[in-house]
Amino acid sequence: MNGSLNTKQLQGKIAIITGGASGLGFGIASRFVAEGAQVILADIDSEGGARAAKELGGNTHFVHHDTSCVDHWRRLIDVSEESFGGLDILVNNAGVTLMGSIEDVSIEDFDKTWAINTRGTFLGCRFAIALMKKKKTGAIINIASVSAFKPQPELVAYNTSKAAVGLMTQSIALHCAKSGYGIRCNSINPGVIHTPMLDKVISQVENGEALMDSYKAMHPIGRIGQPSDIAGMAVYLASDAASFITGSAFTVDGGLGIN
Repeated sequence: MNGSLNTKQLQGKIAIITGGASGLGFGIASRFVAEGAQVILADIDSEGGARAAKELGGNTHFVHHDTSCVDHWRRLIDVSEESFGGLDILVNNAGVTLMGSIEDVSIEDFDKTWAINTRGTFLGCRFAIALMKKKKTGAIINIASVSAFKPQPELVAYNTSKAAVGLMTQSIALHCAKSGYGIRCNSINPGVIHTPMLDKVISQVENGEALMDSYKAMHPIGRIGQPSDIAGMAVYLASDAASFITGSAFTVDGGLGIN
């Protein structure tokens, strides 16, 4: 008998991670690969996605993907089925944060936010379930946000889009459970995480350094988050250790939500 134990929690699993070229998605992908999964990185950034897949190695494949587009989802699921033999895990991570209050956010920015953050998550779940239910097993992880329940006046589009993701997750979890599909659906509410998306937010305001300092101060734990902080929770929810968990929201925010 081999005395060593295989401790990789996602060994042999097939995962799709949207927004996987950088930031939080890349951080989750890195942990998934380390835990034995084969990962399909899906991102609208072709150059960054190809670079990320090369960096993560042979168990990673990149597909150019617009998360708000039905045809792109159809193609992505086809790749997962035809090239990898199915799908075990979906992480709906792709997102955008566009600043603006109810009075000054543009209609175009509001629609874009919902198209990516909410419609994209809806489409991902819909197409993934169609494939996962063939094997009667699967784990869907939707990346929502502390902003789903902690509003800010300048984030009306983002707040509402992520709140919708939270309730959508529960509806999907109930549907899959009552249908006997064996598919679990949970969400993660990150606090402020240092990613390229955060850098874009900072660049949209006049005094970005002050805004960053304010974000740090909002977290009682004393810092903003790193992608690795969220990746650990994603691994857990994707693994068999979470087999009795569905329809739940896990807040990983350094205490931001209670501050």
